[in-house]
Amino acid sequence: MKVFPGKAFVFNIVLGMLGLFAWSQVQARNLPDFTQLAEKNSPAVVNISTTQKIKRHPRIPENLQIPDLPEDSPFNDFFRHFFDDEGNSPQERDAKSLGSGFIISDDGYVMTNNHVIRDADEVIVRLSDRREFSAKVVGSDERSDVALLKIDASSLPTVKMGKSKDLKVGEWVLAIGSPFGFDHSVTAGIVSAKGRSLPRENYVPFIQTDVAINPGNSGGPLFNLDGEVVGVNSQIYSRTGGFMGLSFAIPIEVAMNVANQLKNTGHVTRGWLGVLIQDVTAELAESFGMDKPHGALVSRVLPDSPAAKAGFEVGDIILKFNSDEVDHSKDLPPLVGRTPIDTAVPVRVLRQGKLRTLKVVIGELPGDDEIRVASDKPKTSKQNRIGLTVTDLSDAQRKKREIAKGGVLVSQSGGIAARAGIRQGDIIEMLNNEDIKNVEHFEKLVKALPENRSVPVLVHRARSGPVFLALKITNDE
Repeated sequence: MKVFPGKAFVFNIVLGMLGLFAWSQVQARNLPDFTQLAEKNSPAVVNISTTQKIKRHPRIPENLQIPDLPEDSPFNDFFRHFFDDEGNSPQERDAKSLGSGFIISDDGYVMTNNHVIRDADEVIVRLSDRREFSAKVVGSDERSDVALLKIDASSLPTVKMGKSKDLKVGEWVLAIGSPFGFDHSVTAGIVSAKGRSLPRENYVPFIQTDVAINPGNSGGPLFNLDGEVVGVNSQIYSRTGGFMGLSFAIPIEVAMNVANQLKNTGHVTRGWLGVLIQDVTAELAESFGMDKPHGALVSRVLPDSPAAKAGFEVGDIILKFNSDEVDHSKDLPPLVGRTPIDTAVPVRVLRQGKLRTLKVVIGELPGDDEIRVASDKPKTSKQNRIGLTVTDLSDAQRKKREIAKGGVLVSQSGGIAARAGIRQGDIIEMLNNEDIKNVEHFEKLVKALPENRSVPVLVHRARSGPVFLALKITNDE
């Protein structure tokens, strides 16, 4: 038996289809139209190609013997081309790379990434109208991955600068660049996150997007829907070498600050506080008497640093720098880095449950080697068998705690030590009834601790003073 739908049923189906069509039309109208933005800004986006001359030294394998050939042998040319009399004739080849950039002033200043032009012997900038210019590298900064170029031209099209701090997560953004050498390719996406801190690049609060970025896009601009540059596309996270939905851009305020310094002085300076910091976990927040985890926990104060001179101590939790709240430890380096040198800044810290305001005069960030040397003092241990990381005490710490000599400061506590009640910020004066001289002595004592027997530990705690704790290593530890 066949069943035919009634007129009402058919009418409802038609209405539903019309409604779906109307809804799709509304959705299409609500999606952003990038055509005018791309058309207006593409002329200010450039393609950058570089050439680097690389010398290689072909060598004759040790076991290879060159035959004694007749003078008219064609193989003589082969050996003369690749090897000299000593078998080590350098050969030179050109290594080429591609990137993007954008014009920031009509007199020829171009911004790109440092890694695009690094070690290049020749930099060529090609405009959208196919003109090509040999570019001069005004300066570059490895820490921010920003470089400034200059071409000999005038009345050039330029981009309009925006404010990355006004970006909101979920907002549409657009990139223009030369992925794989395809000039003026346009890709779009949304802001995935802000203030991302990437390994070895703590001074740049990256903008994370899902805009398709591939090799060749580096150095190109990231636009908001108002056609303003809000970032410089810098790098991607990928397991394949291609785009996987995670791309990162340098905030335009950071990039322009670097570019202006390169233009005016030829180099870049950054503010420096001189502390090593970490995030405050939920467990640490509880141990410090905080309602919720936030701020940057100071795990070390470098000697002779601005922080040391201002009275910062290990265990301080930085909650506010100048007028800016510090919610995570990653928030602090960019705030310090963009602060002018020799500026006095108030810093709000939580110390032993009490709020304090310290006044610090910001110094200039030294080179990595200088920081590494400074951070090696005082001596720090690695995490040992009882779960402790300790450092030697500074003169200021000894004076404050009234400890004449010996002892080590706990910078991290976990495992057996934490279960015994040893906390971060404690000073351990005795272990197994022996006075502790320094970090090396402490490590020897830890290695010699017996198993399955409690040993006394004398710690000096800021609030309660000296207190003994019992520590026991069991066979299953």
